[in-house]
Amino acid sequence: MEMHKNLLDGPEPTLLPEEEQPYRMLAEESASPTQVAAEYPAFCLAWAMLADDAFAAGRTVESYAYARTGYHRGLDALRRNGWHGHGPVPWEHRGNRGFLRCLAALARAAGAIKETEEEARCWQFLKDSSAEAYTVLKQEH
Repeated sequence: MEMHKNLLDGPEPTLLPEEEQPYRMLAEESASPTQVAAEYPAFCLAWAMLADDAFAAGRTVESYAYARTGYHRGLDALRRNGWHGHGPVPWEHRGNRGFLRCLAALARAAGAIKETEEEARCWQFLKDSSAEAYTVLKQEH
């Protein structure tokens, strides 16, 4: 199934691989995001969950650190999968959601620590990568 038809000759959507075991650990085995991040450090969803949990508990700087870790892990994965610094990263692809959530969490935490330029840059990056993710995640944050 084709997710996006590229009508403007821009870059094709980047779809990050989905490794089932970390999802299974979170869902079926009730592993904590900390356990999953330790065993699968490239699994961005665990970092996003850690960032969200820390932010909800008032640990803003810790949230920022978790989000930044997941964001950089995600950038590495995007590059390994053909992304060249721009182009769609579709929200509807489950493998992309961890990175996109880290990007939103980083924007939120940056705003909370008065890094307003970084906050704006991250929200714009999210919007440019996936308008759907921007709409969903901006409302949540």
